[in-house]
Amino acid sequence: MGLIAKVVVGVLAITFMTFVAFFGRLPALRHTPIAWLYRAIWVYIPNGILAVDQALTGGRIISSAGTFGHYVWYGRHPTVLIFYILLLSVSEFLYLPGAWPRMSRFHQVVGAIAIILPYIFLYLAAFSDPGVVTAATHARYMSLYPYDFTLFHPGQQCRTCHVLKPPRSKHCAVCKRCVARLDHHCVFINNCVGYGNQHWFLLLLLSTALLTTYGGALGLSMISENARARSSIFSLWKHPQQSWHHYFILLTYGIQSDVGVGSVTLLVVMTSPLVWGLLGYHAYLIYCGTTTNESMKWQDWQVEMDDGFAFRRRLPIPRNRHPKFEASWTRWPVEPAQILVRTVDGEQPNDTSLPGEGSWERVWHLRDIENIYDIGFWDNLVDIFVPNHSFRVEAQSDLERGKRNRKTKA
Repeated sequence: MGLIAKVVVGVLAITFMTFVAFFGRLPALRHTPIAWLYRAIWVYIPNGILAVDQALTGGRIISSAGTFGHYVWYGRHPTVLIFYILLLSVSEFLYLPGAWPRMSRFHQVVGAIAIILPYIFLYLAAFSDPGVVTAATHARYMSLYPYDFTLFHPGQQCRTCHVLKPPRSKHCAVCKRCVARLDHHCVFINNCVGYGNQHWFLLLLLSTALLTTYGGALGLSMISENARARSSIFSLWKHPQQSWHHYFILLTYGIQSDVGVGSVTLLVVMTSPLVWGLLGYHAYLIYCGTTTNESMKWQDWQVEMDDGFAFRRRLPIPRNRHPKFEASWTRWPVEPAQILVRTVDGEQPNDTSLPGEGSWERVWHLRDIENIYDIGFWDNLVDIFVPNHSFRVEAQSDLERGKRNRKTKA
């Protein structure tokens, strides 16, 4: 196997594993081979090793290394974060010696900024408080959002932290703490992505996407320039008079002329779409007014609706809040107008303690349920990038907000 073939295989392997790590847990890919491979790596293979050890040694090997193994697979450690930093740093170390002298002063300045920004945003995303719910911060996070009586209901207590769960919060099994508006736990920053650092995480994605795109474009231009030194008709878009065989010979020559620039260019060209895709996915979640965690909950509700087990009825507006379980005031401009519950037998709920008024109505589609956390793309964005921003405080009736249903694309 030649040098270029080895580089291509290595780049493809890194790209594929990055894709699986990025997208394996997304709800949209839940029933795809990518999700299966993600589960195989993180669930099936470890469980298989446990089963083999149990059958052959009675579990002695895993037991002797149990603490370390559990830490590696399920604990919070910086292994992937270090790998990510090394991937950035080593790529730049290979790329810059050959590329920097050939760059104009403008590109050197822009390139330096593009290189520095991901490290800054990585530090801020990794070491900022994601919104950990403690006794000192509990009241603050309770006042951020109202309970929607669909995904989040008042009175639920975290069984691990033993605190009343604020709306949109979730307990992170890796960090072992509750986080306000938890999106997901990200192994690339070794931290949760939540209310306190989601803006830094998004800026990290954006700066990384711009860096890979910019570096890839410059690298391709240099590869093309190297190839044109052998044939003046070469271009990245194959010339009609040029055979594919001749085209790939020249392309290989262009890459081999500077292996550092060529290999890193191949890497960023293949990984850049993944970073843009992940950024686009999170932009879409912002558009829908939801998080990764909440999108999974919505998918679960769709399953209940398909089975005919989901029911809703009206909530009065204004509504009397339960002083023991709810904040007396939130900064959010929208109050829930309905409650959604599931039953185990497909019959209407008969629990008289459930809030709401009127008769229960079976729900078949997500579009019939309002997502009160979606207040429009711009305000959703402000909620992320301007922490503690005070929105309109008056509760809107269902009629005033135009029966704002949840975006069914989420």
